[in-house]
Amino acid sequence: MDEIIKVGQLTKTYGSLLAVNNLSLSVEQGTVFGLLGANGAGKSTTIECVLGTKTPDSGTVSILGMNPLKDRKKLFEKVSVQFQEANYQEQIKVGELCEVTACLYKAASDYSALLKQFGIADKKNNLVSELSGGERQRLFIVLALIPNPKVVFLDELTTGLDAKARRDVWKSLSELKAKGLTIFLTSHFMDEVEVLCDKICILKQGQSVFYGTVAEAISASPCDKLEDAYLWYTDEEGEENENI
Repeated sequence: MDEIIKVGQLTKTYGSLLAVNNLSLSVEQGTVFGLLGANGAGKSTTIECVLGTKTPDSGTVSILGMNPLKDRKKLFEKVSVQFQEANYQEQIKVGELCEVTACLYKAASDYSALLKQFGIADKKNNLVSELSGGERQRLFIVLALIPNPKVVFLDELTTGLDAKARRDVWKSLSELKAKGLTIFLTSHFMDEVEVLCDKICILKQGQSVFYGTVAEAISASPCDKLEDAYLWYTDEEGEENENI
């Protein structure tokens, strides 16, 4: 498979704080990669450096063979991002927001089909302000997929969804993966990670403490379940510096 994302010896500091320390990883085309870790472990900083919204102190990053710092415009025609705390105009209808988003891209996906796929087609004429938390979360995923990207970054994608909605989202993403979409996600739900992720990287205090498959993560730990193994690897260092 083609290597879609490649990170080599990435390091980023904020003053005396070492947020990411010598991190290397790669993501192949048509796979789902999970970046895991407690709040403050360095996930956000890693993603921002990968996307080129922050400049690393050292190391290399490429997405689709491009440098995210030098090729931003070209790259973001093929890369999309869904953040957990996205902010959109509240007094705009769902369909209008999708239409505006689609107009920004040359080969946008059919947003009506995406709204149906993610179970919110009936909210097309509702204002964004009228959506529940779970409906907003699904809308944010739809908006990230409208550009018809080759790579999508999803941050805590099923937060706020009930059990059925979470499984429906997993099914939809698995179908998109089968069509060649590469997905880079963060999640605190280990059942989600087990279902979706081909490979994972677990961060602790900016360093990789595990890199490989879910099965390998479990077998290399003294645990029988991923959730227990994750806690063993991370020792959940707490909420300090939770935005890095």
